[in-house]
Amino acid sequence: MAEPVRVVVGVSGSLGSLAALHRAVAEARRAGGGAGGGAGGGAGGGAEVLVLHAWEPPGGEFGHRRSPCPPLLSAVRAAAEERLAGALVEAFGGADPGVPVTARTVRGEPVAVLLAAADRPGDLLVLGPSGPWWHRGLRRPVPTRCVRAARCPVLVVPRPELALVLDGLSGRGVDAELRGLVGSGRRTGGRG
Repeated sequence: MAEPVRVVVGVSGSLGSLAALHRAVAEARRAGGGAGGGAGGGAGGGAEVLVLHAWEPPGGEFGHRRSPCPPLLSAVRAAAEERLAGALVEAFGGADPGVPVTARTVRGEPVAVLLAAADRPGDLLVLGPSGPWWHRGLRRPVPTRCVRAARCPVLVVPRPELALVLDGLSGRGVDAELRGLVGSGRRTGGRG
């Protein structure tokens, strides 16, 4: 019996990753056939979405091994879980996406986590666009590294139009509060 189609999607909370999450759900619906598309109509023909948010301790694994701080690690893990839950709420607003969705936070470097999860040839790995260079530092973009090393098809979703508009406006001094209202980031403590 063939395994169900699994769509793995990496989510960071950015507008691009939320667009990738929506596309992953759409691909799972298409692959699963929705209501009544196939000869067997049973539970084995559906598709599922695995939503992953990878997180690392501050300073990376090396920094944590050198000076472990369990309370800090717990706080970072809790923040990662909150970010993933917030991304799901922002993406679906509490509505049922129509396909089985499993969400997990996983400790590790994003590329390693995503490639380990999308390990079957029949999987589909869906990613948002890479962030600006100042967010990722000297590392190569996650989508580029995943495309080169994945054992399954990879779909990189382009930046949403709203993100492009916000990027264009930010050069002209748009308030940080406006960016927070549209969900480009979870920041607290604006002017008030």
